[in-house]
Parts: sequence; C-alpha cells; structure tokens
Amino acid sequence: MLESRELSCTELTEKYLNAIGKENAALNAYIRLTPETALETARRVDEDIASGRSLSPLEGIPMTLKDNISTKGIETTCCSKMLQGYVPIYDATVWKILKDQNAVLLGKTNMDEFAMGSTCENSCYGGAGNPHDPVRVAGGSSGGAAAAVASDLAVYGLGSDTGGSIREPASFCGAVGFKPTYGTVSRYGLVAFASSFDQIGPITQSVEDAALIYDVISRQDPMDSTCTGRKTAVVPDLGKGIRGLKIGIPREYFDNVPEDVRKALRNTLKIWKSMGAELSEFGMPSVKLGLPIYYILACAEASSNLGRYDGIRYGYCTPHYQNREEMVCKTRSEGFGREVKRRILLGTYVLSAGYYDAYYKKAQDLRGAVIRAFDDVFQKCDLILTPTVPTTAFPKGRTGGDPVENYQTDICTVPVNIAGLPAVSIPCGSGRDGMPVGMQLIGPRFSESVLLNAAYRYEQETGGEPYRVKGMGVDL
Repeated sequence: MLESRELSCTELTEKYLNAIGKENAALNAYIRLTPETALETARRVDEDIASGRSLSPLEGIPMTLKDNISTKGIETTCCSKMLQGYVPIYDATVWKILKDQNAVLLGKTNMDEFAMGSTCENSCYGGAGNPHDPVRVAGGSSGGAAAAVASDLAVYGLGSDTGGSIREPASFCGAVGFKPTYGTVSRYGLVAFASSFDQIGPITQSVEDAALIYDVISRQDPMDSTCTGRKTAVVPDLGKGIRGLKIGIPREYFDNVPEDVRKALRNTLKIWKSMGAELSEFGMPSVKLGLPIYYILACAEASSNLGRYDGIRYGYCTPHYQNREEMVCKTRSEGFGREVKRRILLGTYVLSAGYYDAYYKKAQDLRGAVIRAFDDVFQKCDLILTPTVPTTAFPKGRTGGDPVENYQTDICTVPVNIAGLPAVSIPCGSGRDGMPVGMQLIGPRFSESVLLNAAYRYEQETGGEPYRVKGMGVDL
C-alpha cells in the first residue's frame, strides 16, 4: 500500500497512534509512546517514496519494542521502579538494524519487571490486559507486545524470551510468537535477565511476518560474543511442501493438560496428517526436569546480572540512608518488585557456599541431559509438536501471589531455552472459554527454515488470515 501510494507512511502512522490513543487505556499494552520519533521516521519514508526509491522489507511499518530493549534517547525501564528515568546512550543492535531500515517505532510495551514473570502482572505500571478479554492476563513477560499485536495496535513487536516470554503471551493473545535459536539474534542492548537463556524474537500476526523480521534482525554482531547470526534466509523457503515431514509428539508435554486444550491440539494433528506429515508419539522423561533446572540456573544468572543495580551508577537510589551499606540495601529493597527480589534471593542461595554443588552444579549437569535428550529425538524426527501453554489465559490475580502456580505455566516452554533451540507458537483453536490456544513447534538448532515453513504451511492450510481481535486496532 505504501509503494502503490494508496496511503502515505504519515497517514499509516497517524492511524496507529490514534488507535493506541483510543484503546490502550483498556489494555495497558504500551507504557510509553514515541509519536515524535514515529512521525519523523514516517516523513523520511514518504520522502523516499516520492523520490522513487524502493523500500526495504520493514521500512515504514509501525512496530513496537519491549521495554527491556535499549533505545538511545528514549527511556528504557524494564517496567521497574529501579530503572525509572534511565535513558540509554546507545541503541540495542536489533533496534539499530530496524532504525536503519526506517522502521516506525510507536512506543515501548509493557512487560513483567526485568522479564521475570508469566502473566505481565509484575510491572510497576500495572499489568497488560488480554485483547480478547481485558480482565484476563496477556501472558508474560512480553505481554504488552503480544496485546498490542493481537489488537492491531502495532504490526509487529520485538520481545525477549528467557523461558517462554515470547511464546506464552503469543499463545494467550492469539498471535504468532517466534523464539529463534540462541545466538542467531544479537542480545547487545537487551537488559540482561539470564544471559545463557535470553533471546530476542518477533511477535506478529502471521508466520510470514515473523520470517520477514527474523531474516532482517538475525545478523552476526561483534558486540555480542555469542551471536553467530542465521545460517540461511527463511523467507525464500516459505511455501515448500511438507509431505514426509516427521513430527514427534512427546507424551510428557501433554500430562495434566485440560481437555479443551488437548482437544484443540488433537484437531491440529488431523490437519498435519492431511498435509502429509508423519506423526509419531514418544517418551521424553527428562523434560519434566525443565522447571527446576530453569529456575535454579536462570535465578542464579539473574542474581549476578542484577547486582549492578546498587543506586550508585544509574537508576533508582533511596533518598534516605546513613552509610553506603544501608544505601545499597534500601535501594534494592525499595527499587525491585516482589518477584524480582524472590528470584535474586533464590539465585544467591543456590550459588552460596554449601549449596552450589547440591543445586547449581547439579542443575548444570541436568541441563546437559536435556540437551542430549533433544539431540536424540531429532535423530528420529524433524520437529516436535507440543502445547505452548497448558491452559488458556486466566483472570488477573488468579494465583493470589502463589509463585509456584505461576511458574507451572512455563512447563512447556522452558526446555527450549535450556537447550537453546528455535520454537514458534501459532494459534490453533480456542478453549471452552473462547480464549486462544497455542501450538508450539520446536526444531533443532538453526532449523528456522524448516520450522517456520511448516508453521507457514499449517497457517495457510487453516485459513492464512492474520489472527486479530475484531473491532480493535487499525482498519486498512
């Protein structure tokens, strides 16, 4: 539409900003808007179109960033009191790439504080609502991005996934959430939670959009020593046949899954068979260790990464203290929220003398066992199919502050981060409450082309239209 001049980029941007102004109050998807930045970029795009220059793949497209992705000159808080007022002096690599393509940044989206949570309720700005029912959670931690995309208040959003933080909110909100292979997308400028788990990826309205964005942002980056970039481009492989594709169904992932979610997933198996895929069921007992492994190792890394917030260099500092020790203690007690403090304490405990061998070292050994289990499975099948989350989105405040009940929602997603694998969540039906159900496809490392092509073919087979909440967002 931009290239054919059906509308200008400025008109497109204004449509999105107006829709956000009307609907964000109910969803709380955005915690910070950037209209001046967006309209200035739109003006440049309109000038490029007028000059006859062809557009880059994502040029002029309104999008959003999770509030833990650094943006030069734009406040980045991780939705924490600890970082309120912090304005980065550099751009995250992913945002620099998109900015160079004239992507239109509408604003920063809501999230669980420091990406620690499964519901987006652990935010100093209040939680994001689910577009299908605002009294329900949007999922975490990238809940704001998923809510914005599902309600068409952004074309796409970038989030981060440490234990399911892209895929889970995508499942709850009925969007596509893609977590790439660890190391294919730079983490430079992503505020760290757990460095060996964190990965940036897109939340979109369709699989094709996810592939387009991945191909653009998956570049080797010398600023991130773990970043290798992608092996091959994904978009050219979209649409290839999947007859003979071997899809494995691990029994353990379906334990304790409610019947309505199980039914939606059973229906998808019929579709995969009709498309020529070969399905096989198998056991994978080691994935049941995923949650304890993840919460020991991720919290240990968080304990180390969050040690820098001491009230001295940047961020929040308590106004009243007698000495340095009291200042650091009060700053961290007042600046961090309850869930972040809980995870710092847990991480510090498992790293402490006398408990390191019993917890941290054992969890690292078991991480290796999970990686080997996935390697063995991928000798026999091309992809793995599981639920993304065992439930549909539940009402806000359901857990009543019980952290263990919240952690259980990550049970299907954390093994992927433990092993550094790529995975995508795509909508596959609804539960008895009418809320979206997500299907997760998992592939071997660097198998993005096979993974996203399979998801794309499924999406085309079941309709191919972007999944949006009717009556919300921008109508083009």
